[in-house]
Formats: sequence, structure tokens, C-alpha cells
Amino acid sequence: MVVLDAMEKCANVRVLETELNDSPGVCMKLYGRLSDIEAAARAAEETADAMQTGILVHVIPAPAEDSRDAYQARPEFSPLIEQATVQRPENDMSDQSSFAVGLIETQGFTAVFEAIDTALKTASVEVLAREKLGGGYITVLIKGDVAAVRAAIDAGKAKVEGLGRLVAAHVIPSPSKGVLSLLPK
Repeated sequence: MVVLDAMEKCANVRVLETELNDSPGVCMKLYGRLSDIEAAARAAEETADAMQTGILVHVIPAPAEDSRDAYQARPEFSPLIEQATVQRPENDMSDQSSFAVGLIETQGFTAVFEAIDTALKTASVEVLAREKLGGGYITVLIKGDVAAVRAAIDAGKAKVEGLGRLVAAHVIPSPSKGVLSLLPK
């Protein structure tokens, strides 16, 4: 979501769909003019580098119309992670929100539950979702005003040590349209 937010805020691109893979990871499929897609790809790489995480970015200029069946996934539900593996955004979202979204991702359930409990006790925020990614990876998303979400995420990530491994903790102020479209309704 952090990478998607950076891509959408720097270029006029839209999400076609996202697809969970087995790494665990997410394949984001975007569309737009080639120059915008290339700018978004650079933003994705810079954002991932700043977060010290690896990503694979690839741009296909003018994909063949007949290739759609290969890159556009059919709806699929994974009983292992108890969620859909393919998400398509809805188009009726405003361009940006007036709230912030915070994410805490850990490897270890106990760690993320302790982190979120602490976050909720620290500031006036609400839990939006819990996403299991496989391999013990779990992400919890919270919502609130920017200051509250920052305080909650900072307090929550401090609780992870010794209980699991902190994978990521991040705040997205005023999430982009694509990020909003992928949040649970």
C-alpha cells in the first residue's frame, strides 16, 4: 500500500488489480500512459529502497490485447489465508482521504495482536482490517487522524520486539485513490 500510494501520488496511473502470490507478496497491475507508468515504476523502486525492501518492477509497453487472459486473474479465494487473492478497485472513491491509514506487519500473530492492542490504547484509532499473508506474516491496518495514527503506530511497533519480527510499520497520510479502493469496505 505504501508503494502504491507513492506511485499514484507521482503519476496518473490506476490499479487494474492486485494479486497475492506465494512469496508472500503482492503483484500490482497498473495502467496508464507509458510515461506515467515509467514514473510510477521509478517511484515504486525509490519507495521500496527507502523502506529497505526489495521489489521487482517491470513495465510492458502496449501489451497485446490477446494477452489480457494471461495477466488479468480470475477471482480466487484462498482458504489458507482466509481471503480473496485478487482484488479489483472500485471506481467511486474520492481522489484522496482526509484521514490516515497505519499498517503494522509482523511475522508472528502474538506480536501483531500485542502491537495493535497497544496502538488502540494509545490513541483514538480504529482497526480497519487484519490480513494474513501466509508464513506467519500478518498485517493490521488502522485508521484515524494523522497524529493519532502516528502515535498509535509508534507505540505499537515498540511492543513487537521479543514476540515476533517487525516487518513494517508505516503511516500513509491522505491515502491515494488506489489505496482507498483496496481497503475493506
